[in-house]
Amino acid sequence: MSTAAAKITPSPGLDDAVVVGAEIVAGHDGAAELLVRLRHGNGALASVTLDPDTGFDLLRAGGAESLAALVGRPWLQIIKDL
Repeated sequence: MSTAAAKITPSPGLDDAVVVGAEIVAGHDGAAELLVRLRHGNGALASVTLDPDTGFDLLRAGGAESLAALVGRPWLQIIKDL
């Protein structure tokens, strides 16, 4: 996902998504990517995979010094500053 894609107006229901996990994973080309797991208000789980640059942008936007610091944060609140 690019920074531009993260700026797209969220679909209904995304505003209640909360980060429940984040980890570094290998992308299809072997490069590191950030996998963010979300839980929506209705209990549904989803994941978002971010390229390295967008992953670092997300950490900065969320004021997080570690991936663990993203857990429990509302997704929309973090991505609004991207």
